[in-house]
Amino acid sequence: MVSVQQAPNRLSSIPKTVIALAILAVTAILPAHASATDILLGTDAAGTFSHFTGRAICRVISQHAEGLECRAVPAPDRIHNLTNLQGGSLDIAMVDATLIYDAINRKGDFEFLDIRYDNLFLLARVYERATLLVARGDAEIASLNQLKGKRINVGPTRSQTQRSMELILDAKGWTLQDFKKVEALPSSLSQDSMAFCHGSVQAMLHIGVHPDSTLQHLMARCNAVPVGIDDADIVKLILGHPAYTLVRIAAATYPNVEQPLSTLGTPVALVASGSLDEETVGAIMTVLDRFRQTIQHAHPAIASFTVRDKMPDIGIDLHPGAAAYLGQ
Repeated sequence: MVSVQQAPNRLSSIPKTVIALAILAVTAILPAHASATDILLGTDAAGTFSHFTGRAICRVISQHAEGLECRAVPAPDRIHNLTNLQGGSLDIAMVDATLIYDAINRKGDFEFLDIRYDNLFLLARVYERATLLVARGDAEIASLNQLKGKRINVGPTRSQTQRSMELILDAKGWTLQDFKKVEALPSSLSQDSMAFCHGSVQAMLHIGVHPDSTLQHLMARCNAVPVGIDDADIVKLILGHPAYTLVRIAAATYPNVEQPLSTLGTPVALVASGSLDEETVGAIMTVLDRFRQTIQHAHPAIASFTVRDKMPDIGIDLHPGAAAYLGQ
């Protein structure tokens, strides 16, 4: 029988302190492994479509952009992201066009803020956020004009819903006195949905992307009917404001909705801080372009995403790194 002899362990005769010093010396000579650059992407609150999309974008960046690690950070309010982008504590963020326009032009929430939002730059248009009218099936509201004289919910004070309703009323030349009943109920604890389902409210606005599970629930349980708002007054509003667009919701997006719906909407963009360097932005644009199908497959509302889809002129320029990538 052949036996295998074990080689003597010569290391055992060397003092442990000598071995430790040798390891330290070798470690000092070898090049250090470069740590990844953290990219913080601001979104709306956790559970929103903005946060969902931000996480999808971050996964693509982290998986395919060498040396970059992206993390989606939910914000307590909409102004938070813009202010942190301006200061450079966020690198990129999901922001809707109306908010950017108001910040640049000192309107709405920004009218009395002593902050210059001059450090914001566009990267890409991501999706459209639609403002859709939702009416009870027994309320006889098949168009925006038929809303007048009904019981409506305008949303809580200073909310996005309330501002959108004010915008629509101004476009129509209406006031709150033109309605039988006006509520200011929030979506928290489903207060607006409960009032709608019980019939104390006949119509309200739904702001978001489509298809939407909340709207599907209202249609299935509470006889809700989505109503397009694209009459001449709304079209005039859209043409007169760069931050608004006409959004089309495809037929069959919801059960028993056989015709496409057109409504008021606003683009949501990926915006970068000017503090983010051109090389990093170029790397982000590259992976978002090359792996756009991964993002598109995440949800029907971003099925047409492309970094080459232009934003309207809302007062900020493309980031130099994005412009270089797009050849502009």
